[in-house]
Amino acid sequence: MSAIDAVLLIAFGAPTAPHEIRPFLEIVTRGRRISAERLEEVARHYESMPGGRSPLNELTDRQADGLRQALARAGMRLPVFVGMRNWHPFLRETLTIMASDDHRRGFGVILSPFRSEASWDRYKKDVADARREVARAPDVVFAPPWGQHPGFVAAAADCVRVTLDTVPPAERGDAALVFTAHSIPRSMPDASVYVDDFTVAARAVANAVGVTQWTLAYQSRSGSPGDPWLEPDVGHVVQQLAGKGVEHVVVMPLGFVCDHVEVLYDLDIEARALAAASGVAFHRASAVNDHPLFVAMLADLVQRACA
Repeated sequence: MSAIDAVLLIAFGAPTAPHEIRPFLEIVTRGRRISAERLEEVARHYESMPGGRSPLNELTDRQADGLRQALARAGMRLPVFVGMRNWHPFLRETLTIMASDDHRRGFGVILSPFRSEASWDRYKKDVADARREVARAPDVVFAPPWGQHPGFVAAAADCVRVTLDTVPPAERGDAALVFTAHSIPRSMPDASVYVDDFTVAARAVANAVGVTQWTLAYQSRSGSPGDPWLEPDVGHVVQQLAGKGVEHVVVMPLGFVCDHVEVLYDLDIEARALAAASGVAFHRASAVNDHPLFVAMLADLVQRACA
């Protein structure tokens, strides 16, 4: 078996300019029961961002750059590539470049912390499909699930800690901590695994920052309104906490590794507005993005695979 000679970070993908928004959404929703009205609503979410673009690609490139440097410091001169499921650089485009550079065995890291058919299996399938389209495509071996890795937990905990510091000291102990992840249909056969992954990681982060009052919530659901999806919705949770007299809510998007549009709009705009209407101060912790501890975790995954 050949040794690993490259790293492939695998992400969802996102539009980088206004004219890319609708073609991107058409790819994402192909074969799904999503109305034209809902698609147009989501398009407007993207258009409301600065420059009409998502920061996902830029943040993923920063993660790749950080990983490349971390590996170099460890004496590993492995190239790091980025491949996207739903936009450029598409997985087939990246695999074509890897093949032309004569890479034969890549180490694939799915940039999704919790396992489900939507967040894990589809990524593997798309890599397999892309490999069939590319002559001499490298093999891709995948990193194990990493949502409970101490490095991820530490990075997320630091993001929470920084945000908790924005709560007045006298009121900090009464602040509620809410972790969010993308909602998925309850009908998915591995929905319970997804919830378990989310729960264990959230508990570890809460323990790391010494918070005992925390809860799970879901966001960004799509699909038919009549289909059951994981709940509670983050907006409902914020309103419930307000009804209990909570004055400060810290929301941490633990299920996302980048502050992309679903975080920037669904939390920073929609959930924040609900909090304001409910009389609650809304504090949003960043996703791990290119936090040094998260980058170090990625490097650890690579080093373990190469050992």
